[in-house]
Amino acid sequence: MSVGVALPEAAPRGRLALRLTLAAGAVALAGLLVAALAWLVAPTIAAPPPRSPFGIGFREATPSATGLGGWLLAVQSSFSRSLQAALSALKAGGDWGPLVGIGFAYGVFHAAGPGHGKAVIAGYIVAGERALRRGCALSFAAAFLQALVAIAIVGIGSLILGATAAAMSRAGTLIETASFAMVAFLGLALTWRKSGALSWRLAGSGALGCGPDCAHGVAPPRDGESWRARTGVILAAGSRPCAGAVLLLVFALSQSMLGAGILAVLAMALGTALTTSALASLAVFAKGAALRLAGGRGRAGALAVGGLELLAAAFVLVLGLAMLAGLARGAGGA
Repeated sequence: MSVGVALPEAAPRGRLALRLTLAAGAVALAGLLVAALAWLVAPTIAAPPPRSPFGIGFREATPSATGLGGWLLAVQSSFSRSLQAALSALKAGGDWGPLVGIGFAYGVFHAAGPGHGKAVIAGYIVAGERALRRGCALSFAAAFLQALVAIAIVGIGSLILGATAAAMSRAGTLIETASFAMVAFLGLALTWRKSGALSWRLAGSGALGCGPDCAHGVAPPRDGESWRARTGVILAAGSRPCAGAVLLLVFALSQSMLGAGILAVLAMALGTALTTSALASLAVFAKGAALRLAGGRGRAGALAVGGLELLAAAFVLVLGLAMLAGLARGAGGA
């Protein structure tokens, strides 16, 4: 008799233990994946680039001249010099076309290079989002949020508050910290939700000792994506401004042409949004293909897709924690 009373209590405890085990395993596997990627990239990483002549402290990883990453960043550096030259030419009476065109091209190549925003959006899509339209909307919103944050840092900081370059640099560090923390929090929420969904599927297959008529084996809870989750993705991916955009705005400010700099940064955001949307589309199509393949494999396919979603969510969590740890190491070594 006592066993019959204990079973309803034991099943939830068993599901919680299974959920925690799945989440911990996914985080460990994602950590190994991030570590492997870091090990592959580490031999080509050079020392952090020096601060800009304007004293702004935004920095991004700089691979050496070898490899695709080095070529992309070399192209970005060339575009940055071309943007400054186009801005100077515009001040001397030149045309607006080269400034806007080069800014757009810079955004396209910038989005193709390394960056946490693309990883966050792709990880979120693999973890749960399935609509192409929403993936593209997230990409555009995050890209233009990056532009607006850069404009706010330079415009509000220098024109309204009269902030120095050092103060803007500190503001940028705070924004970076908040952005990386949001990535980690988003990954934690996704990991917890996906581990719960996968534990329900496993419970339905008898992993917790339930029989075929057990009520614990019902379908997993509805896993819809809310507007809050999408807002979190946009903030996590787009709240850290592009270093090139900030430097261009500071240069434009020094030339008394902040309006032209803002136009170029918005063109950069459009180029970034288009490239990121293309990458998001690939993630949506890959997720759709996996779902179609799983549809013909019954419960095993559903479990495989659930495991892939959980791993993608854990990847976002580990990415956020790794970036926070790298920021802390940089602050400690400064």
